[in-house]
Amino acid sequence: DEAPMLFNGEPVGDGTGPQVDVAVDPLEGTRLTALGQPNAIAVIAVAERGTMFFPGAAVYMNKIAVGPEGIGAVDINASPTQNVNGVAKAKGVSTREITVVVLERERHEALISELRAAGAKVLLIRDGDVAAAIAAAQSGTGVDMLYG
Repeated sequence: DEAPMLFNGEPVGDGTGPQVDVAVDPLEGTRLTALGQPNAIAVIAVAERGTMFFPGAAVYMNKIAVGPEGIGAVDINASPTQNVNGVAKAKGVSTREITVVVLERERHEALISELRAAGAKVLLIRDGDVAAAIAAAQSGTGVDMLYG
């Protein structure tokens, strides 16, 4: 989106305290906000200086988010089928009981087909994948994974 943001390397703060890397998205879900829908949030990530991943001019990234039960059960380099199977095994459930949230985008058509073929329930959203990642990380939300 065209919202103003910090530029890469822009200093913030008063210079005291630890030096850190900061990434900010003041409004993740601009469209959601404009339409009065839920799940728009402000996002800030802080890491030790020099340790935050910098994707350069990348617009899209492959993402997977899971909760504590999925730690070690997913691999960004594994296939969606392998990851769904891994999460199902870690949770002790069938793949048919795994719900995966995916942004509804043309670029995700093959992903969506593979997730469904693996037996997972696919919940498509138009916007707000950070909120969906948070939902995947928490128990009781009905979301097991964010993918895409």
